[in-house]
Amino acid sequence: MEKKEISKLRRRITILQKQLSDLGPVMRGCVVMLGPKNGTKRPMFSLNKDGKTHLVYLGVKREAKAKEYLENYKKLMDIVEEMTMINMTLLKENVVE
Repeated sequence: MEKKEISKLRRRITILQKQLSDLGPVMRGCVVMLGPKNGTKRPMFSLNKDGKTHLVYLGVKREAKAKEYLENYKKLMDIVEEMTMINMTLLKENVVE
């Protein structure tokens, strides 16, 4: 691998690290609407942890915030995946710092 390509990958890692620091709060899980079949559905945050489902009532005001945190989590995972592929390439080329 050329030095130019290695430098490009390292610059990309730096950009991704900056994006990580700018993310803000993250949460893993999902927002679901629960309630009676013919009644009013209410927004809840759902998380499966250690084989158990944990629910938190959100209400209208907190629903938007929970969705923002979930979106941040998705961005986090995308960044981690890209960093993993870049670091694997650098390890393979034996050019790690």
